[in-house]
Amino acid sequence: MRDPFHNPFSPDDPARHAIWEMLVPRDIDAFLAADWTVVAGDFIEDGFYGISGNHQADPGQWTLAFPTLAAYRAEWLRQAEDFAAKRYAEDPRIAIFNTTTLEEIDVKGDAALARKRFKGGIRRADGAFDSMEWQTLYSCRLHQGRWKLSGFTGYLPYSMGSIST
Repeated sequence: MRDPFHNPFSPDDPARHAIWEMLVPRDIDAFLAADWTVVAGDFIEDGFYGISGNHQADPGQWTLAFPTLAAYRAEWLRQAEDFAAKRYAEDPRIAIFNTTTLEEIDVKGDAALARKRFKGGIRRADGAFDSMEWQTLYSCRLHQGRWKLSGFTGYLPYSMGSIST
């Protein structure tokens, strides 16, 4: 059985190990604390942008939702604060870790592409269930001696399926 808290990449694979640490525990803990300062150093601000797949498999439906890091930071904080305002029937940290998988990181020199997937959800105290079923592709670069995010394509369907033309 997969241990969602265990980094599947050995410290002997420093690029993948560092990217997993950045995108899983640090990101989750910062989000739960609604504290951007925890992850602020994980981004390359110059040239950063984020594409939203809008949960659509068709790239024609994707949008440039975050043209700057400042735009992404504002949305990240809005979502984190919204999440923090809700009450949950289970430990949110455990639920998010159980939902999150990051096992594919393609490293080529000083660049990497990491696919983080979310499948599951979290039960709220009011009985509702917040589904978490999507994936994000993160562009990473070795920047000033450290792996950082240079952009992403996110809010993609968990399974892209096929698109007919």
